[in-house]
Amino acid sequence: MAQGDREWYTQFVCDSVARIREITGSARAIVGISGGVDSTVAAVLVHRAIGGKLIPVMIDNGLLREGEIDFVVSSFEGLGIDLRVVDASSRFLARLAGVRDPEAKRKIIGEEFIRVFEEEAAKYQDVRFLVQGTIRSDVVESGTSVEDVEEDAKQDTGDQRPAQLVKSHHNVGGLPEQMDLELLEPLRDLYKEQVRLVGEELGLPKPLIYRHPFPGPGLAVRVLGEVTQEKLDILRKAQAVLDREIIKSGWYDRLWQYFCVLPDVRTVGVKEGGRTCGHLVAIRAVLSSDAMIAKWAPIPHDLLDRIALKITEEVPQVNRVVYDITSKPPGTIEWE
Repeated sequence: MAQGDREWYTQFVCDSVARIREITGSARAIVGISGGVDSTVAAVLVHRAIGGKLIPVMIDNGLLREGEIDFVVSSFEGLGIDLRVVDASSRFLARLAGVRDPEAKRKIIGEEFIRVFEEEAAKYQDVRFLVQGTIRSDVVESGTSVEDVEEDAKQDTGDQRPAQLVKSHHNVGGLPEQMDLELLEPLRDLYKEQVRLVGEELGLPKPLIYRHPFPGPGLAVRVLGEVTQEKLDILRKAQAVLDREIIKSGWYDRLWQYFCVLPDVRTVGVKEGGRTCGHLVAIRAVLSSDAMIAKWAPIPHDLLDRIALKITEEVPQVNRVVYDITSKPPGTIEWE
């Protein structure tokens, strides 16, 4: 980063640490770790401020990618932060049973996260705060911002009209009205790229800082329609194939985000001379700087061809793969 930028982020970290200490006082805080850059940077920032008074918790909600728990636990061990993992997968999936509406999914997941954190906080004394890695784009898209974001989302226009709801982020619009814990959101005024630079200032390793975004509600908003264990298993396997091929091809660092979606669609196919009726997987890959505006990524046709072949070979329930060439706007990055 440029020298002027470095000074700004150095001052941001210094001011934030002082402010967090002032706000928390002698109380303890619990932080929700997802493995994404936002929650990781928020956790390290607050840990720098209050040290052992911070209780880091990662909730296994059953909606994570393959191998995610092991990766995140190992990463936090490298940071010298002891991470507690809570398996709440059965209760999340039970709450989501039969639910098809994406807004309902987000609100259910947001509420359930809070309830689990409250239960964990109750195991300790003097826990008053819940730290979240909420960033500015979460607030804007949840319809609670006061800035006009129709043009450049980074420009403060002074327009006092409420932003229009795009989708309720589980950590903003998905929060329950009644909570036992007070929110502490030190990154709320920053965009993703600014959060990454704060992470650099804090000395976080680049593999953590530059991980691609992953939605708070996890795979629940990439399984369209009702979320079931079978659909989640199919999507995880397809995503693992996509990860392997994107990383091997050298495209990972060129993209802002990429992922598989499992629409609630079955299609006719052919395998070994016989008719099949399998799942469709959609691939989404975008270029962006702040997630407010995004362009679909021109991944080479030969790479897409290889990805489609590998997914249909290695995930037998899938017989069709499509590529999403919609930019944002008019589409959002996630499908739900």
